[in-house]
Amino acid sequence: VWAGVSDGYIMPTISEFFGIVIRMYYQDHAPAHFHAYYGEHSAVMEIETLRVREGRLPRRALGLVVEWAIEHREELLEQGSKRDRVGRLPVGRDVC
Repeated sequence: VWAGVSDGYIMPTISEFFGIVIRMYYQDHAPAHFHAYYGEHSAVMEIETLRVREGRLPRRALGLVVEWAIEHREELLEQGSKRDRVGRLPVGRDVC
């Protein structure tokens, strides 16, 4: 599955690795953030600070998510900026 729907919003998957799924909503609130899912766990991560805004991930999964986000921070910030300007992300898979 490369997209989920929550509260009526499309949430495309932008990356998958080691059982972790990273998604960004097309229309979402500031600050720029992404959603990370691992099994029954989930967290909302701020892109700028990489801090967990909501939720919880197991320590190992959180470490992998932070490592991934550091590697892709420029792309994430760019996508967050595009989303803020037009209210949605560009269509397509593997944005980052």
